[in-house]
Amino acid sequence: MQIGCSAPDKRPSGNIFLVGMMGAGKTTVGKLLAQHSGKAFVDSDEEIQRRTGVTIPHIFDVEGESGFRQREANAIQTMVQLDNIVLATGGGAVLSEQNRSALRCNGIVVYLKSSVQDLWQRTRHDRNRPLLRTADPLARLNELYEQRDPLYLLVADIVIPTGKQSVHGLVQRLQRELARFLDD
Repeated sequence: MQIGCSAPDKRPSGNIFLVGMMGAGKTTVGKLLAQHSGKAFVDSDEEIQRRTGVTIPHIFDVEGESGFRQREANAIQTMVQLDNIVLATGGGAVLSEQNRSALRCNGIVVYLKSSVQDLWQRTRHDRNRPLLRTADPLARLNELYEQRDPLYLLVADIVIPTGKQSVHGLVQRLQRELARFLDD
């Protein structure tokens, strides 16, 4: 079951929204996709940091996850109103039904799907991931994946497995899938 807007009901914005777990490559893929497609690149976490003047881990420390999620929802509501952007969302953006609907109605949503093992390899040394600051970060990553994967699948127009391919190869595949989606 899809949520929010179906393809004919989407606002014709030219927007592409990338969703997926932390470490899935949303920022890396998004920057290259934007460059190749002549769109502006926006990262929701960077936008939140710009608005607040502090880091995401600091927001988590001071306001907790709920405070961060409210800031994230406010930023997403603003960013989806832009046109011709590639937006890399935070991994937990799909937790909010309001965010899922806003993304579905204002652009093409692409789920960059990675295995938990690949995500672990990409994030295990990153100290800027507040949700992985636990005694067992791999177990936490598994929990987050179990919780979020169904929501990513629910909101996505296109699902792209990331695997071990190069970023350039991934962007080329994504561009082919986007062209196919727009032709339907």
